[in-house]
Amino acid sequence: MRDRILQTLRDLRAYALAKGYEVSIDYHEEESALMRFANSAISLNTSEHLIRLGVTAYDGRKRAGYDLITDLDKVDEMKMAIDTAAEMVQHAQPLAYQPTIPTFSESFADESNFDPALASLSSEEKLAYFNAAAQGLESDEIKLSGILSNGATTLAQINTRSEHTQYFRFSDAQATVVLSHLNLKWEVQSEQSAHTRSVLDPQPVHRDLAFLLDRYQREAPVSLPLGRYDIVFGQAAIADLLSMMQWIGFNGGSMKRGFSMLGEDKVGQKVFSEKITLSDDPSRPETFPFRRDLMGLPRGRFPLFEAGVFKGFAWFQDDADEFGVQPTGHTVMHKSLVMEGGEKDIPDLEALINMPRENDLLYIPFLHYMNIVNPSKGLVTASSRFGALYLKKDGSVAVPYNVRITQSLLDIFGEKVAWLSRQTLPYNTSMSYGARNPTAVIVPLFMCVKDLEISHSNTSY
Repeated sequence: MRDRILQTLRDLRAYALAKGYEVSIDYHEEESALMRFANSAISLNTSEHLIRLGVTAYDGRKRAGYDLITDLDKVDEMKMAIDTAAEMVQHAQPLAYQPTIPTFSESFADESNFDPALASLSSEEKLAYFNAAAQGLESDEIKLSGILSNGATTLAQINTRSEHTQYFRFSDAQATVVLSHLNLKWEVQSEQSAHTRSVLDPQPVHRDLAFLLDRYQREAPVSLPLGRYDIVFGQAAIADLLSMMQWIGFNGGSMKRGFSMLGEDKVGQKVFSEKITLSDDPSRPETFPFRRDLMGLPRGRFPLFEAGVFKGFAWFQDDADEFGVQPTGHTVMHKSLVMEGGEKDIPDLEALINMPRENDLLYIPFLHYMNIVNPSKGLVTASSRFGALYLKKDGSVAVPYNVRITQSLLDIFGEKVAWLSRQTLPYNTSMSYGARNPTAVIVPLFMCVKDLEISHSNTSY
């Protein structure tokens, strides 16, 4: 299949050259499948196969793009897309800067992130996963819901400035398993990300669900008073906070447009806790990495924060063109963010609850409806999701109703950080909208941050 895809792109390139066009051509193919549960039954079991072709035409500082959903057999349709983009660029408004046209110095192909067993996961395997994850946990009041999605993503590129091509292939899977109480309306949830079939294992999911279910059935619910709390964020919450930081933290284009909490004067300065080390590391297969960016630049580990010190901004090619700086190999569909763990040996939720503690701790595994309040201050807001626990210093545990935090990322990852778990895992942050783009962030299982304010507290589930 790879040979056919690349030959089709070469044929399209030859067509564009014959017409005198300056274009780059991007091919995206996805095979996506999912099984969804609701009320302890399969509510949806579906799949789709889509091929997208993107054509970008250039004329000096003018640029125009045209996308279509197509098929490899429809070469004439693809040629029409090239003609359309070439016509559009004639009427485009010139940019204020000269955009860089991708020019590959050599051909590159990477299929090391593709596992056919994961990509072709059967309906029977998905059902077996759900059954194992929820074994013995359902009842007349406790119902199972969730999604297990898997698939394959193929990307290929060519342009009229070079005969070389780039080719990438990924497989991925993401599982979300939820148990909910029909009458009390609470939920507990566990998730898993997989880059190979071998790591897709329902047993850790079952363990976490069983532990949370026991707590939610036994412990009293409480509405927490407003005020300041020591908060332990779970891996999902940490990953979502880092995902937000990509846009209002270390993104060079956002910084230049005044949409970042960091300025150029912060490079080389300590802005976070010395416990925070964050990098973009495409050597980690769990993150579905791009080892070349879409402009052809090789990608290695790129430090963002080392022991709290800000090392530098990440630059997309187009932002680098606009603001006259060097690109950093970040013209990719997603980064491979890796946050290093700390010194606390806390391998799971049970260990967190059983550890000695000097203060009450509010455990927030998930953040919901996160949004930006003030990007220049790094201020974000979000509410907790079900699965939260209130761990009292006397050893007892309560189930808190949802709360809202509105806090700066500079505080959350700053000197208020008390500790990080040594253990890390990938957390899947893939979006379900648009073209398939498997994404995962490697983060500690737990991060404790002292003295954060709760601005709102619910009085019921």
